Amino acid sequence: MEREQIANKDKWKTSDIYSSDEAWEEAYQALEKELDGFNAEKYQGKLGQKEVLLAYFEELREISRRAERLYLYAHMCHDQDVRVARYTSSVSKMMDFFSKLSAKVAFVDPELTALDASVLEGYIADPDFAANEYALRRIASGKEHVLSAGEEKLLAMASSALGGYRDVFMMLDNANLNLPKGKLGGEEVQMSHGLYGVVLHSDNREERESWFKAYYQAYINLIDAITQTYYGNVKKDIFYSQARKFEGCLARALDGEDVSPVVYDNLIEAVHEALPALHRYISLRKELLGYEEQHMYDIYAPLVENAEIKLPFEEAYELVIQGLAPLGKEYEALLRKGKETGWIDVYENEGKRSGAYSTSTYDVHPYVLLNYQETTNDIFTVAHEMGHAIHSYQSDSHQPYEKADYTIFLAEIASTVNEVLLLKHLYKTSEDKNLKRYLLSHYLDMIRATLFRQTQFAEFEQKAHARAEAGEPLTKENLCALYYDLNKEYYGEGITHDEQIAYEWARIPHFYTSFYVYKYATGIISAISIVGRILSEGEPAVKDYFAFLQSGGSTDPVSILKRAGVDLTTKKPFEAAMKEFADTLQEFEKLSGR
Repeated sequence: MEREQIANKDKWKTSDIYSSDEAWEEAYQALEKELDGFNAEKYQGKLGQKEVLLAYFEELREISRRAERLYLYAHMCHDQDVRVARYTSSVSKMMDFFSKLSAKVAFVDPELTALDASVLEGYIADPDFAANEYALRRIASGKEHVLSAGEEKLLAMASSALGGYRDVFMMLDNANLNLPKGKLGGEEVQMSHGLYGVVLHSDNREERESWFKAYYQAYINLIDAITQTYYGNVKKDIFYSQARKFEGCLARALDGEDVSPVVYDNLIEAVHEALPALHRYISLRKELLGYEEQHMYDIYAPLVENAEIKLPFEEAYELVIQGLAPLGKEYEALLRKGKETGWIDVYENEGKRSGAYSTSTYDVHPYVLLNYQETTNDIFTVAHEMGHAIHSYQSDSHQPYEKADYTIFLAEIASTVNEVLLLKHLYKTSEDKNLKRYLLSHYLDMIRATLFRQTQFAEFEQKAHARAEAGEPLTKENLCALYYDLNKEYYGEGITHDEQIAYEWARIPHFYTSFYVYKYATGIISAISIVGRILSEGEPAVKDYFAFLQSGGSTDPVSILKRAGVDLTTKKPFEAAMKEFADTLQEFEKLSGR
């Protein structure tokens, strides 16, 4: 279907950002001239003067807000039809713009860091700097990790050269992987990353096995290049952590989001303690599937058939609203506003980017991209993406620009809260035993994939970096051995650990944004605790949850989460999530006659 064939009510309103491409171009040209006129010399060396620093923050704020708006329009128009070269060019222009802006302001953090502590503390306490208070606190607390102005400029200049490992991997992963053709539904088709996921979730075991082996063989064929790319990325991490005088790569990554290392430790410890429950689930899957041997390509095979909820988008959206009713009337009103005022791009069209996401900028409402199909999974996707959107809406509505943007650490919580609430609503209101079994299996797989699997990835990253930091070269042999041993530890004896799974690390793009994946696990752990409070305590917990949504990035993310009643520096939320998994497994066993 071409985009013009889709009703306007089912397309997002990019005109709320700019009225036309010509208006975008005019705004871009004006901002580019303004950037050229952004003279660092009028600020450099003078940030110890209050009036100068306030003027700098004001000018940076205005340039940044306009730039983000330009970027939002460009990337949304690109994604609604990636074939249009104009928008590809517009996105590239904005990326260049952000690089130039970063270089111009590279002097700021070193200069502020070099100020006397009493001056910084005075700024932090001054109401005139209220919008920048948290950023200034971060600078004050990170003095030991900020270098001289010249050194900071060198690091900024080096970032382009050192930041290319992900690009190399993506080129290998997308352009050079040379995936073969495979049978899908009895017909030969070209394998792709997307279709591989479809096949692994299918009930055709022969096709799953064939695709699994062929898919991993493509990575094995490139394993030497991928190993060197990954090792280079790790060495880059080591370079930056040493240059900035951190104890190690993990410490630098956690400091970047102001997260205590105890959170990472709590996660891995809690997951290890809960592995017997995961092993039980894996063994139950083998029993229910009726296999003498369960393989890694069976891990996504459906346990419950004929339980699909097939609804048109309008009905699916109403179901989501019903499922999220515990969040109150204000939340419902925002859900309806989003649907009725052009936040959502609903259907697939020729050239449209696949998948789903939410995006936003401070001065415009959030947007959601979908490719809606009448499946249960896509109903959950609607709930998930609207969770992101309303989180952004609440943050932007209640925080100044400088504090509105929440960190990645917090980004997946609101979306997962929505998914869990919807699932529990469907389970509670359904009298269909088969559907109830499906929902439980969906929840178990959601926790397995988002909590256990991402923690396995996180532990792999931690161990791989630690080895390199200790001076041990990373090779295809020791990386594969490390991953294979972790896989056996996590999944237990209820499954055959196929030799190909040792290479799974080689296909994970997130490993090129180091120590990112653990946030998926802490996100679902936090969401489970929040939902538990909302359903048991009602209005007080909802009020606390809205306080969390409205906090943006106003302080460190662990403290923001405490406003919703979740303290990740303690073991309580981790234990609650593991209990949720065990209880769900027990209920699923009961409904399955086990």
